[in-house]
Amino acid sequence: MIISLNTLKSTGWQDQIFKMLKNLLFIIFPFLLLSQTEPIENLQTNSPRVWTLTNGMIHTAPGDFIKGGSIVIRDGKIEAVGRYIKSPKDAYEINLEGAHVYAGFIESWLETKSYDDKSKTKRRHWDLKVRPGYRSVDNFDVKEKDLKALRSLGFTSAQLAPTQGIFRGQTGIVSLSESPRAINSSIAQVIDFKYQTKGVRTYPRSLLGVIAHIRQTFYDSDWYLKAQEIIQAYPSENEPLSSNSSLESLGLSRVLNKPFIFISSGENSNSRAMNISREFGLTPWILGSGYEYRDLDSFSDIKPFFIVPLNFPSKPNVTKYMSDLQYSTKELKHWDIAPDNLLYLYNADHNFSITSHGLKKKSDFRKHLQKIIDRGLNKDILLAALTTHPAEALGLEKSNGKIARGYNANLVIVDGEYFDQKSKVVSVWVDGKEIYISSKKTPSFLGEWSLKYNGTAYELKIVDLLKDQTNNFENKIFSGSIYHQGKTIDLYNIDIFESSISFSINGISIGHKGSITFNGELKDDQIIGTTKNTDSDKSSFQADRKTNGNFKEVKPEEPSSLSVYRPEGAYGLIRKHPKPNAILINDATLWTCGPKGTLAEWDILFVDGKIEQVAPDITVPQGSAVVIEGAGKHITPGLIDCHSHSAASSINEGTQYITSEVRMRDVIDPNDINIYRQLGGGLTTANVLHGSANPIGGQNVVIKLRWGSSANELIFKNAPEGIKFALGENVKQANWSGTNRYPQTRMGVEQVIRDAFRAALDYKHANENYSRNSKIQRTKAPPRRDLELDALVEILEGKRLVHCHSYRQDEILMLTRVAEDFGFRIATFQHVLEGYKVADRLAEHGAGASTFSDWWQYKYEVIDAIPYNGSMMTKSNVLVSYNSDDDELARRLNTEAAKAIQYGELSPNEALKLVTINPAKQLKIDKYVGSLEPKKDADFVIWDGEPLSVYSKVEETWIDGIRYFSQTDNKMLEARDDQLRKDLIQKILSTKGNSSSTSNSSNSTLKNHEGHSCDIIDNTGVYDE
Repeated sequence: MIISLNTLKSTGWQDQIFKMLKNLLFIIFPFLLLSQTEPIENLQTNSPRVWTLTNGMIHTAPGDFIKGGSIVIRDGKIEAVGRYIKSPKDAYEINLEGAHVYAGFIESWLETKSYDDKSKTKRRHWDLKVRPGYRSVDNFDVKEKDLKALRSLGFTSAQLAPTQGIFRGQTGIVSLSESPRAINSSIAQVIDFKYQTKGVRTYPRSLLGVIAHIRQTFYDSDWYLKAQEIIQAYPSENEPLSSNSSLESLGLSRVLNKPFIFISSGENSNSRAMNISREFGLTPWILGSGYEYRDLDSFSDIKPFFIVPLNFPSKPNVTKYMSDLQYSTKELKHWDIAPDNLLYLYNADHNFSITSHGLKKKSDFRKHLQKIIDRGLNKDILLAALTTHPAEALGLEKSNGKIARGYNANLVIVDGEYFDQKSKVVSVWVDGKEIYISSKKTPSFLGEWSLKYNGTAYELKIVDLLKDQTNNFENKIFSGSIYHQGKTIDLYNIDIFESSISFSINGISIGHKGSITFNGELKDDQIIGTTKNTDSDKSSFQADRKTNGNFKEVKPEEPSSLSVYRPEGAYGLIRKHPKPNAILINDATLWTCGPKGTLAEWDILFVDGKIEQVAPDITVPQGSAVVIEGAGKHITPGLIDCHSHSAASSINEGTQYITSEVRMRDVIDPNDINIYRQLGGGLTTANVLHGSANPIGGQNVVIKLRWGSSANELIFKNAPEGIKFALGENVKQANWSGTNRYPQTRMGVEQVIRDAFRAALDYKHANENYSRNSKIQRTKAPPRRDLELDALVEILEGKRLVHCHSYRQDEILMLTRVAEDFGFRIATFQHVLEGYKVADRLAEHGAGASTFSDWWQYKYEVIDAIPYNGSMMTKSNVLVSYNSDDDELARRLNTEAAKAIQYGELSPNEALKLVTINPAKQLKIDKYVGSLEPKKDADFVIWDGEPLSVYSKVEETWIDGIRYFSQTDNKMLEARDDQLRKDLIQKILSTKGNSSSTSNSSNSTLKNHEGHSCDIIDNTGVYDE
């Protein structure tokens, strides 16, 4: 190759060299792949590499086939395919008459054991659970029996996936040949929301922490690549940056737009994966959990590629008395609907592949395929999910997934149609080499036959003397006889090969001389052939298989007739609640919790989700509004819980003393039944807080209890951001087993809080200096974004509210001083059970107090708590609310508020404010909720009596002008669910098959609860040890 110097100068020599090297690489690379790089062992072999497979039913692609076609294979590639193909002279021919040929199936998910990096390099990530540079193909550790099981299903290649860590590493493609080899070492990154622990409590331990860790790692990778780019351009202006191979690998995957595969454990996992994908612009794939049908709305704006296991739940064991109680209705429904999961995905226009991953018995794979087909999914769709779909997703669409010229000679040979369970995979071809799997299915001659020979009818019977003692056809021993007019004549010289049979009888027994030999062919339950006697005379015969008359046609399994609820399970909704344009309640008692106080026999009008008017007599045009007769009823604002842990899948990240990077919004569980139950108690808004395991904990989220909505839809968008602090025994953990985390004293708690805010100030100043100087931005590496410090800076800037778990007066005083030293204010002290001792100080600081009414006898730390605490702080001008900190207590906050009348003699109006307008003010959402005033949200509750009475019940609960609870609907739903459960149990009892002994549920709730909700030891980020 001659390169002109003038050409290089005129066009830019770097670009020219790069383009030529790139083109040269594309020319050489294929030959590198095909070249033999390993030394040859022993003698050289010259196995035949040219084959012609003839007379097969060739399924070239899903929906396309060639009957009686041929395939020419040369050097591992398909040279030709068609019906009229001339076999090359150097080819070995194989007759595939009666066989079906498919493109080799691609196993979309094959896990291989991940090994720890034993190297001493410091270039890896500080957390060994973050390993994006790890490549699964470097440690192929799959047992031979597992490879054989995969080949027996028709798989010829697989996406190999790592198993360890949060960022598990990269998947790759391997061939499933007798000596598996890597085809592509980097396909996608794998992210898991859990990891395998080794007994040591390390960060992160909770789902909260795992998600925060994932987000921080992505930001670190962005920062690292940008910083390295600037440092390389301006080395004299910057300090050297330590090389980090993990962040480099992660950044490179994003630059190359590689997929990120999220391991899903349920519908909530899918929504979390989509949130992360939106935030960082990822191309998401989902390793499915089987629950995708429940939450298809999560994928409305992003269409991920799904890898779907077929590990359907086993049949619930409900045969014994009360044994059904171990199963929720949600689980029983999943048993019925799970086989339709692919059908739901297909109907929603999602692209997917299927995998045998997760099956305890690989032989169940084809059984489950048949079940899916019976329920209505077309065979071609399933074939595409095994071939073309994974090939396209994995970048193999030009070499795998079809039987076409130039494609790899990866084939599946089946003695019948693959989707017929009775057929067997005879062999697979991998890279042009056949791997034998099992003998071809042969017609069975066993049984009873009606034999017609020479004008006479006989009864023919053939049996296998060894029955099922051997699967080897060559070792079987056959016996038989002919019965006629009371005589039994034994067969001898029985020879059966595939569809041919021959045997002999003594002809004298049936009136002939000498022996008679029968030779016939079996087809469609009929043997047709000829006989030869001692005189070599030939005659024809025919034998028809006898049926016992008890044959029953197996009815295909029908798809589930059940509707998918939102959320799934008890009280779930088939469709979203309707939203009327206007609602008028007339002649009711209105507890406004505002300046107007309580109004008897007044009207209130709601329009388009807002309060339009409060007046004694409101009229609207007939038919323009839903009219509710309010006579004898009481209307209050929706109740507000300022301290809740409901609707959350994770509570505490307790491994570090500062975890301000974790966010409750990331772990919202919209399926929590407590949402519905609390609606039945009049609750409409809740402040979902992090637990109290850290001096500075995680960020809270304010939600509206919109039952039937997604996690993102529950979030109260207008609520200011907040964060949870904690003081006392929970955070110093001196009396906790299994931890020696700093700090261990209350003095240490103060110091770590002060130290954190000093760090936040330094971080804030560094970012401000960088952002205001354009020259520095061009020549200096930017400050690293730190999610932990971001939240603390927002506190300093007044953008994030602080809600602090507290009990004792000394620690309450301490935190007010710390806050004032750094120029911010505590929004609320939570629990604050000694608040009555320092009420004046709380009022002076401007902090609110969210306390219990009389619930505290669970630890010695609160020995000085009194039931008059709330009323005493109220009378000292402290803004007070009552909270639940408990799923059950949140259902009756109205009676908690009523206790303030008994303990402290607050008026009923002031008492009700403790769970309405006061918590709204504490959360800075009183502009929208908390009182019945015009322009506020239409969040209200209809009671059948005075709201503070223990005898009163909630009749209806409305949020944003939508009715989310009513006694009428509740009775209907309970009757529906009761009947549904009965129907499901009857269906289970009438279904054949073995039952499981225990619940199939994988969506378990938090484990290891200790104390009340703030004290939960949270292991939701790790797999069970």
